[in-house]
Amino acid sequence: MTQPAFAVPDKWKWFTEARYGMFIHWGPYARYARGEQVLFREHLNQADYAAQACAWNPEHFDPELWAATAKKAGFKYACFTTRHHDGFCMWDSAYTDYSSAKQAAGRDFVREYVEAFRKAGLRVGLYYSWIDWRLPAYYEGPEKDPEGWARTKAYLHNQVKELLTNYGQIDHFFFDGVWPRNADDLGSIELVEEMRRLQPNILINNRLGYSEQVDGYRADGGIGAGDSDTLGDFGTPEHTIEADRKRLWESCQTTTWRLWSHVSGERWRSADHLLDILVECTEKGGAHGGNLLLNVGPMADGQLPPEFVERALEIGRWLEVHGEAIYGTDGGALTEFITRGRQTTKGDHLYLIIRFWDGRPQLRLTDLASEVKEVTLLTTGQRLDFTQQGEELLIDGLPQEAPTRLFPVIRITCEGAPTTNQWGSERLWEGDPQRVADWARKQRGSSVYADGEER
Repeated sequence: MTQPAFAVPDKWKWFTEARYGMFIHWGPYARYARGEQVLFREHLNQADYAAQACAWNPEHFDPELWAATAKKAGFKYACFTTRHHDGFCMWDSAYTDYSSAKQAAGRDFVREYVEAFRKAGLRVGLYYSWIDWRLPAYYEGPEKDPEGWARTKAYLHNQVKELLTNYGQIDHFFFDGVWPRNADDLGSIELVEEMRRLQPNILINNRLGYSEQVDGYRADGGIGAGDSDTLGDFGTPEHTIEADRKRLWESCQTTTWRLWSHVSGERWRSADHLLDILVECTEKGGAHGGNLLLNVGPMADGQLPPEFVERALEIGRWLEVHGEAIYGTDGGALTEFITRGRQTTKGDHLYLIIRFWDGRPQLRLTDLASEVKEVTLLTTGQRLDFTQQGEELLIDGLPQEAPTRLFPVIRITCEGAPTTNQWGSERLWEGDPQRVADWARKQRGSSVYADGEER
């Protein structure tokens, strides 16, 4: 079900219209091909890892090819990892020499990414990790090491301000990795104020830590640790799709089964599975966003994995035909439709995104209260015959074979915005249970016997 609408500032409406972003996890960890957190999870030798990172020189990195692929795949924005938990910086930072610009590669990857994606007409986002596994002071904190912590905090703030000063307009900023610090340790509230001064239109996520003054401090220790209940402009459910009732939101998901950076031998999710995630985000979205930030982990040499490109472009071809059912929609799930697929709405249109094509010539849709003007099989452009009797709509003339390998879409045009009845707004396990009792009593009686008659 969609949430009640809230007023989205004009400067952020691009986010609710975009629906689909590309997350890019890339850094020297790609050389290990065992995940972006290999340094910590395998307790590697820090000095050896740093030597490998400094020697990393991805000769096939072509940001314009990345941007062209993203655009063709239907992405509307992207978010690039400027620095992950290993502490290696992907730009020319004035505050450290542990960076792609000052080591073997000799390149400012952030600048190249920003310029290429902006040139392609895509919105630009940056990811930045609070934590740095190299720095003991981050984990000892202000109580155990006040001087070390002060230097670390200044380093973090200076780098964020540097990223928002030297690379033009940044639309989207994704913090990560708060634990074990909180918002008060990090000074994240003050930093956000400075970020807004530097970039008035920026969207900032909710991984800012809990504050005793704002949220009441707690450490959840799980996925999304450090998410704030109130701080930040958009929520970031990870590996899951949960609508955020307080603000905009985007679900961040992998194209593989689990890991974010390039991994040799990782299993890949299928194109229809990934498309279904996008559609579910859109269906649950509406005014609160409901975006998918879909990840790719480029290979160590800078090339996008062919498995990703294949799936992304297949979804892109689907979006070329069916994009109006995704981009700029107002959410969906207007009626109970889980037995066939998902729904989105926009203006006077209700879109039926059909996950399960059964080959029958007729589709029955219940609980649509609006008068229907026209029904179109959007996949082919074919006008379909229909009969409307009260709140039951029968759509005829559907082909036996699914008209696309992915999800066919039917567009229903109504007299005004589509509306539903009580059964559409209250679903299984929801609403007033009396309606279920009335339905059963009216149609069959009230006893346990087959005919419903009392004995």
